[in-house]
Amino acid sequence: MTAFTEASLGIPEGELLRSRVVSDAGATLAAVLDRELTGYAVFEPQDSLLGGGGDPAVLTFEDGVPVLAYDAGADRGGPDALAALDAAGPFRVELYGLAAAAVERLHRDETCRVPPARPADRLAADPELVERTRAAAPADRRADERTAVEAFLADADRIEEIRAEARREAESRAAEWGLSEQLEE
Repeated sequence: MTAFTEASLGIPEGELLRSRVVSDAGATLAAVLDRELTGYAVFEPQDSLLGGGGDPAVLTFEDGVPVLAYDAGADRGGPDALAALDAAGPFRVELYGLAAAAVERLHRDETCRVPPARPADRLAADPELVERTRAAAPADRRADERTAVEAFLADADRIEEIRAEARREAESRAAEWGLSEQLEE
């Protein structure tokens, strides 16, 4: 599994701290937060454990807080990569420790970045873990925690595009049904 991480993300080989099969990815996130791990976790899905060849996913951490996510099977990073961990366990999880300087270089690349509490929110049925993770995140990263709705509402151009599209659709339907005069400008 280490060869995967080195090839895909350029993660240097870390010190193996723990290798286990777990049924819940949330338990691993809680353990990482509790031990304030700086390093990464490689999640190998159930398919792979059973000889099906499933591809691993990687989460990197700084002081126990998730920073990057990468799904090798779909070759995608960021919040979308968390879909690889949505499947029911068990997962084989290997935790690796790295020096802060080694992960600092990795974490400069924002293409695979995840909001700090997103993995816990998506993978664990534990609101307390979500809040603990959010509280442990550095202040500058908490801004990444906007929900999808908040991000959408902040995008005035996209909202205006949707309004214009709805207006065109309404005008088209009104013309089709002979109600064009009833529309107010």
